[in-house]
Amino acid sequence: MFKFIPREEAFFELFQQAAHNMIEGSRLLKELMEKFEHAGEQVKQIKAIEHLGDGLTHDIVRKLNKTFITPIDREDIHDLASALDDILDEVDAVADRFLVFKVRQPTDAAIKLANILYQATVAVGSGIDRLANGNMDMNDCAIQVNSLENEADRVSREAISKLFDEDKDPISVIKWKEIYETFEKGTDSCEDVSNILERIELKSI
Repeated sequence: MFKFIPREEAFFELFQQAAHNMIEGSRLLKELMEKFEHAGEQVKQIKAIEHLGDGLTHDIVRKLNKTFITPIDREDIHDLASALDDILDEVDAVADRFLVFKVRQPTDAAIKLANILYQATVAVGSGIDRLANGNMDMNDCAIQVNSLENEADRVSREAISKLFDEDKDPISVIKWKEIYETFEKGTDSCEDVSNILERIELKSI
């Protein structure tokens, strides 16, 4: 049935742009965790990517308001655009906290969480590309994202537990707990996108 639905290609192109921009933001965050020498400049780059993402989200919503017949449900277009933007917002929030909290060096857990988040965004991007190409089989994307989200939960829980066991500075505990939880929100948002893609897939059957 999906093949017979009128396709406004600009929506899919904008989704792909938003997804690829989101992946670039998470890649820069991963790079920030691995190479923390120029944190201020690296955070500025991520902030610029986040602003670009906001613009793409506004473009999608603006086009949605002007389009009479949409290729997929209007609600799904709006939710997908918002969920992609949420991922990038969390990426930006993590990076920003490293400056605001004056963190001197990322922990091993932060490096792991950044890598997991990056992998999850790549999986989400693959799902968006499938949608744009008319391939509605989202099973691989859903499995990968769910597995990575579970891994992020595990790493975050262990890191927070270690904080309370080993870190005697309450301010440090508060800072790192918030950073770890923000990383986790990023992977949660990736799973939100995956769920929306699965919902679109079910409607296309």
